[in-house]
Amino acid sequence: MKVVFENLQSADLVVDTVYEGGKDIGKGSDVLHKLMPGCSNSGGFRKVMRKDGSGLPAYVVLYTSMSELAWPDFLDEETGIFRYYGDNRIPGRSLLDTPRKGNQLLEFVFDCLNSRDGSIKNIPPFFIFKKTGHGWDVQFLGLAAPGNPKLSPDKDLVAFWRTMDEKRFQNYEAYFTVLDTCEPIDRRWLNALIYNHGDSLQYAPPTWVRFINQGRNGIVPLISKKIPKVPDKYAQLQCDNEGMLCLDRIRSHYSSNAYGFERCAQDLLEKMDEHFQDFSLTRPWRDGGRDALGYYVIGSSSKANYPLRIDCALEAKCYSQDNSVGVKEMSRLISRIRYRQFGIMMTTSFVHKQAYEEVITDGHPILIVTAADIARILRQNSIVFNNIDEWLDSLDRSDYARVRK
Repeated sequence: MKVVFENLQSADLVVDTVYEGGKDIGKGSDVLHKLMPGCSNSGGFRKVMRKDGSGLPAYVVLYTSMSELAWPDFLDEETGIFRYYGDNRIPGRSLLDTPRKGNQLLEFVFDCLNSRDGSIKNIPPFFIFKKTGHGWDVQFLGLAAPGNPKLSPDKDLVAFWRTMDEKRFQNYEAYFTVLDTCEPIDRRWLNALIYNHGDSLQYAPPTWVRFINQGRNGIVPLISKKIPKVPDKYAQLQCDNEGMLCLDRIRSHYSSNAYGFERCAQDLLEKMDEHFQDFSLTRPWRDGGRDALGYYVIGSSSKANYPLRIDCALEAKCYSQDNSVGVKEMSRLISRIRYRQFGIMMTTSFVHKQAYEEVITDGHPILIVTAADIARILRQNSIVFNNIDEWLDSLDRSDYARVRK
């Protein structure tokens, strides 16, 4: 569905609808300035203020391309969880010292979410729009609330360090949930949020009213089950500059060590999910490969009952970003999986489309971890280019000590 530029000022908001931009050159063709009352015509954070003198935001537009390697905003359609990065994206400023005060807004909103003094009513609705790549056209992804019932309060807004041009700086990673609004969003709500905020809930979608009344536990996500789809090369390799440098360093470190990366992959897997445990490396195969066998442990923290331990086999491939894991490598892993076991294919590169399709089509129990995942695991564990050599050397020492035993 599309809405032409001339009809934007009277259009309701419908999920996944494309709103067309103007034909003129310049910001006069911007969609959001015309579609959303009071909205500016530039920036990723576009905050519209109430007119009641409270100094509080009426609503916020989050505008993203979803394609920045360094700042990969992401919407998981199957859970409704939306990851969005703050606006401190260059060195030389503190976390909250940004021109549009986007990080200050994030801090304020999540403080309201996690407080118990009724300030949740000060949280503005967030409207998420994505560039389509065609002129000024944008696509509406949905109405979002901060947080998610499945994320603990200490994980929905996280400050982390980045390095750019050998300078360190902090930014925020925020998690929202796209709400299941069911019906189009009434324009009367947008205007009421600005000019008559006290009575605005009468026009709000029921899911927003429920969130305001119940908080995090009242969030009803828009869930859309995906048809299995093979991610392309770009998606499997996508990471920021720091991640690219770390991946290159890993490839270089193991370029002359055929077996070393298996130990590295094991450690990455355990850092990705603490339920992966007790891995041991097998003897080398004739083809030069070597597996690691371990367990995925499921259970409560109680000591009263034994956890469930599921066997799994890890195969690791330290490849350049232009060298994919193909059908041969994937078939070899599939053939080695025993009954009631699953496999993990980890690579510093990507999995070729044909090999990936075989896994999906035939329903093989294979977890695929590619370069983009590795970069994310490293960042979440504070491993950056400045300290990655220290981490790699520690793996070599632990592997050597284990072999000596």
